[in-house]
Amino acid sequence: MDHIADVLRQLFFLLLAAKIGDEIFKRLRQPPVVGEILAGVVVGPAVLGWYEINAETMLFAEIGVVLLLFQVGVETRLNELVRVGPTALAVGALGVALPFGGGFLLAGILGSPLVVAVFLAAALTATSVGITSGVLRDLGALRTRAGRVILGAAVIDDVLAMLILAFASGLAAGSVSLGGIATLVVVAVLFIGVILIGGTRILRRRRSLLTDPEFAETPFLPGMIIMLGLAALASQIGLAAIIGAFLAGMVVGESSERHALESEVAPVAAFFTPFFFGFIGAQVDLAGLANLETLALVAGVTVIAVGTKFIGAFIGAIRLGRAEATLIGWGMVPRGEVGIVVAGLGLQIGAIEGHLYTVVVAMAILTTLIVPPLLPLLVRRAEGAAAPDGDEGPSAGIEDDDGVIGRDVMA
Repeated sequence: MDHIADVLRQLFFLLLAAKIGDEIFKRLRQPPVVGEILAGVVVGPAVLGWYEINAETMLFAEIGVVLLLFQVGVETRLNELVRVGPTALAVGALGVALPFGGGFLLAGILGSPLVVAVFLAAALTATSVGITSGVLRDLGALRTRAGRVILGAAVIDDVLAMLILAFASGLAAGSVSLGGIATLVVVAVLFIGVILIGGTRILRRRRSLLTDPEFAETPFLPGMIIMLGLAALASQIGLAAIIGAFLAGMVVGESSERHALESEVAPVAAFFTPFFFGFIGAQVDLAGLANLETLALVAGVTVIAVGTKFIGAFIGAIRLGRAEATLIGWGMVPRGEVGIVVAGLGLQIGAIEGHLYTVVVAMAILTTLIVPPLLPLLVRRAEGAAAPDGDEGPSAGIEDDDGVIGRDVMA
């Protein structure tokens, strides 16, 4: 009972601090997620030590980000992603290639072994879509053209990052299985394709499917079952759980009960998502940054992480215009929990040392903190510069179950 009481106390402190940070930053007219992340720094091990990272507290954070991406998926239509598919592919591919190359080059300059170079490069590749999507959702910009490109590119990022991670893990173990990597590619593509195409078609044909079961007076429980099932399945095949949750949201978003589901999920997500943002901040290790050499390395890694990701995504999206390409490039910068997970795996299997893990975690936190404050300004600039552009035009009406329900924010 003492352990349970301790966990509950830690969760209380984190949630209270996160919402205080949320309140302060809203009053300052800044993105509230930054306040929640900084609150995690304050109550976490780095400052007050009222919140510790362990299996129980991490579970709340994981549920929070899964619910966040499920919400994002519910609000995203498949045809909207298809319209920006080529641009999202270019953004995702270049947004992985340049950071990987930059990280690998930096490791070579530092004289690091090959396996360390690959893990460092892998930690710079993937985008933390939970951070950017949370801010864009607050701004009402998720269904803009730029928002759809960011979501699509982040999914592509994740798949490519998992492939790189599989290669890095095999390298650390002394055996790289090309067959295993090829299998992961095929399974990932099939998983995403079958869920998106098959799942959405089923819900379009039987749009009351979520409320057909006798136990389902509302679509909430069936929606949660699908979300948890696909999140678990995604993890099982080597992808991030948030990708499964995002796909689940897109599938159930085709239901006739979509709006009811959104309203029912909202309060649950409002409770859990602060734990995720606070958890990100709690991973800051100030003691590990106590010398100038480490701080210089953090600065160098962060500059490379921001520059390569931004340039890669910007080039991939330049056909949409400079304003939207800038928004997309900046929105792809956060590494958040993804970079930390990659570095943590490298530390666990002995591929990287503790000081490099601290550097990567600091980079992930910094890239997460610097992005949200600029997003509102970039969204407004993109709105002002946007013009109709065919199928990918931001001013095209958004259609859902009831026809045209509105226009993108950039209209």
